[in-house]
Amino acid sequence: MSKVRVKRKGQVTIPQEIRTKLGIEEGTLLEIQAQDDTIVLKPAPRLEAGEVVGEEEHKRIIAELDKLRRNWR
Repeated sequence: MSKVRVKRKGQVTIPQEIRTKLGIEEGTLLEIQAQDDTIVLKPAPRLEAGEVVGEEEHKRIIAELDKLRRNWR
């Protein structure tokens, strides 16, 4: 068992041996769940390709994501 420290924004570092064992790399999407007094993290299933959007809709989505990213910091 490993111990990790929670940082200022609630961030923790998953130990390298666990990341390697589970194939977790930078950008991997994880699911998180609280079960009683336990936190469960697991790799999320890969996303399926969705409907193709037009260029204008793509630009709108990217702009909205950029706005959310700026406000999050």
